[in-house]
Amino acid sequence: MDGILTAFKGVVDTLGATVLLPIIIFIIALVLGARPGRAFRAGLTIGIAFIGINLVLGLMLTTLGEVAQAIVKNTGMQRDIVDVGWPSAAAIAFGSSVGLWVIPIGIIVNIALLLVGLTRTLNVDVWNFWHFAFVGSLVVAATGSLGYGLAAAALMAALALVLADWTAKGVQRFYGVPGVSVPHLASAQIVPIAIVLNWIMDRIPGINTIQLDTDTVQKRLGVFGEPIVLGLVIGLVLGFAAYYNAGDAGTVLSKVLKTGINLAAVMLLLPRMVKILMEGLIPVSEAAREFVQKRAGDREIHVGLDSAILIGHPAAIASSLVLVPVAIVLSIILPANRIILFADLAVIPFVVAMTAPIVNGNVFRMIVIGAITLTVGFYVGMALSPLMTSTAQTAGFQIPANATLITSVVDGFLYIPYLVISAISALGWLGVGLVLVAVAALLFGFRSAPRAWERMAGAEPTEPVIQTRATMPAE
Repeated sequence: MDGILTAFKGVVDTLGATVLLPIIIFIIALVLGARPGRAFRAGLTIGIAFIGINLVLGLMLTTLGEVAQAIVKNTGMQRDIVDVGWPSAAAIAFGSSVGLWVIPIGIIVNIALLLVGLTRTLNVDVWNFWHFAFVGSLVVAATGSLGYGLAAAALMAALALVLADWTAKGVQRFYGVPGVSVPHLASAQIVPIAIVLNWIMDRIPGINTIQLDTDTVQKRLGVFGEPIVLGLVIGLVLGFAAYYNAGDAGTVLSKVLKTGINLAAVMLLLPRMVKILMEGLIPVSEAAREFVQKRAGDREIHVGLDSAILIGHPAAIASSLVLVPVAIVLSIILPANRIILFADLAVIPFVVAMTAPIVNGNVFRMIVIGAITLTVGFYVGMALSPLMTSTAQTAGFQIPANATLITSVVDGFLYIPYLVISAISALGWLGVGLVLVAVAALLFGFRSAPRAWERMAGAEPTEPVIQTRATMPAE
């Protein structure tokens, strides 16, 4: 059995997401009843779109990574817990004992919940099952039990589906991606925090009147408010902060201008790539709708995809670009912080993208929510770093020479893994049961009042609550 799983995992690793996803989409479209030619074209188009998205993301992540590293170097920070980035976290997770089992576990959980009608998401984002393996592998490190680790991974697969269903309508409305949901645990985990903080900001006089969405900015500033110009301006500011001391005036000017142009290009190109992706998804969504209607009436099925399809929106990019220096400042000023951010600063867009539907694209609120989430994340990262380091060593990962411990923003900063790992390591199978009850409570809470829950997650745009004498409670 282990040999079969190892071979299957090897195929997944060898093909990679951009090759594996079109094959999966093609097979799913055929099963759903799409014509072979249309199914083939849909899979190919989606594969091409993800290659385009990854190319533009590569430009953004490289540019932001270089900027972040330069800013960190300028601050002269020295810390003993080093951010090694999500690629390292994924390699550690897949290289662990749980990583061998996580793909079949994720598929089985998804199919089981679909068959009994407890999810509407068909999760084809197999590569990102590593998030489930990450939690499971840290549980193994904390408890020494593979059984606990596999149970944790299965529960995370179920939780990702619940969060995807809950947020699907909001994602579809705001981002214009019909028939899609996002079972990406690292992105969806911010949703409860965003809902609470958005509610609080609605009730703070002055704060509740700040409306800084990209459409409003464009209307007020004209051409200077367009996304590509915003990308240019933010890029120039970040570039200067990073490279003001990079050499002579010509070198500084070149680096600053290059940063600005690169980020302006990202603001234009990412939305175009997402449009190509949607072109490929339309036939699959139509086939899924027809398939389900024949067998289950009006029940919907969403195609679960990577949150990379979201971060091309100007609000997601603009808020993330501002949060990069904010995160660096936090790493300097937070009491007792031992983490130096490095590789994962560039993936902040993935962390905050799911807040956009909830705040209706208000960049100011996205920055506030992102900053608070990152603040919590630093302390979670410090708490989890010993387990992540231990797991990395077991998986054969080379620890950086200047680091005592390692972490990553994705998934080392996330509160959900911390809570799950703490519960299971402290209580064993009782902890597993408590996590199961929590996931079930979230599921049945959502299913008991789906429209209300979907509205909370951004299914309908909301107006801020403006506190005036008429709306304030009587003294």
